[in-house]
Amino acid sequence: MTARKKLRLALALVIVLATVAGVAVGWQSVSSAPTRDFPTVRVQRGNLEQRVYAAGELRPAKSATLMAPPVSGTLQIVTLRKTGERVSQGDVIIEFDPSEQEYNLEQARSELLQAEQEITKMKADSAVQTAQDKVALLQAKFAVRRAELEVSRNELVSAIDGKKNLLNLDEAKRKLAQLEQDTQSRLATQQAGLTVVEARRNKTRLNMQVAQTNIDNMTLKSPISGLIALKENPDASGGFFFTGMILPEFRAGDLVFPGRPIADVLEVEQMEILSKVSENDRGNIKPGQPVEVRVDALPGQTLSGRVKTVAGMASRGGWFGSSGAERKFDATFELDKLTAEIRPGVTAQVIIVGDQVRDALYLPRQAVFEKDGKLIVYVRGRGGFEPRDVKVLHRTESQVAIEGLNVGDEVALVNPEAKGKPGAAPAGGPGLKVGGAK
Repeated sequence: MTARKKLRLALALVIVLATVAGVAVGWQSVSSAPTRDFPTVRVQRGNLEQRVYAAGELRPAKSATLMAPPVSGTLQIVTLRKTGERVSQGDVIIEFDPSEQEYNLEQARSELLQAEQEITKMKADSAVQTAQDKVALLQAKFAVRRAELEVSRNELVSAIDGKKNLLNLDEAKRKLAQLEQDTQSRLATQQAGLTVVEARRNKTRLNMQVAQTNIDNMTLKSPISGLIALKENPDASGGFFFTGMILPEFRAGDLVFPGRPIADVLEVEQMEILSKVSENDRGNIKPGQPVEVRVDALPGQTLSGRVKTVAGMASRGGWFGSSGAERKFDATFELDKLTAEIRPGVTAQVIIVGDQVRDALYLPRQAVFEKDGKLIVYVRGRGGFEPRDVKVLHRTESQVAIEGLNVGDEVALVNPEAKGKPGAAPAGGPGLKVGGAK
């Protein structure tokens, strides 16, 4: 073998050895590279405070709505108190123009007087006619009696005169019967006419009472003490309305329809907070629990109060609400003490201080996931993160009390299986099952 061939063989051997060494080094670096890491948290044991956070709006516990009186015709506002004015019980809030009702009252009063005069005249005429009928009946009876006496003398007179006496008696009896019948007919006719006029008088009297009642209703007084809150006038736009349109409040001079709500009187001495709580928080709230209230209009101040009521059924959503949306429950809270700065309509943040769960294993809510209808967590093991079934016993705003783990277990805060494929869904949101029930 020549020297040149030996050199070529040595170079080839060196190249092969270098390639093998590079592959070995690369494989060692790949095999020794650390696996992808995830944020984790360890299971802890301790006391868990069940606090529920909700946003609400202050409203009066008692209010009264003043509406336009139900009268026929148009109504015009003459006097109207302004929004924000404080009134006492019995104060005049709204006055309507009573001119039309006063005209109706005077017309009804005139018709009533006319009907009463007609009744008086009809009664007088009836009395005169009754007296005349009595005289006529008495004369007819005398005529019958005289004819009977003449008939009794038929044995003493001629046959022709006797026949005349009988005819006269029949004629007298016929006249008496006819007069009695006419008297009864006139009496019934007079009574019917009097009844008609009396009915007209009663109707006119009723119209008069209605007009007087309408006049009294033209002045609306406050049934309670509180603040005035005028409503928007839906007739101010002439019947046209579009989204985003701002309607003005009612004011003096406006024409309104009967029965239209004009203003509310809000009793601010007793107010409550109306809010909605989620389905999962509903089990942590009960009447009488203490709450902390932070009114947005009073920064830096914390008021105390209590849970007043919690609805037993979820409130229904709107027409366009999603069927899968989280259900909400109505809740009201009462304040222990009111301040003069608090007004109806302002928003507030409510913190419900619930019972304390003692000696519980707990994790952050985002560490619990849902997979195939089960609640799981990902616990770090020797070969990586392993899914493990758990049971959620209690839930707070940020943490959950669980069963199925041990103190110190390292749990992933994100889903290790969610890399580019559908895996476990996070269950820390509103749909988290608590205690095995949704």
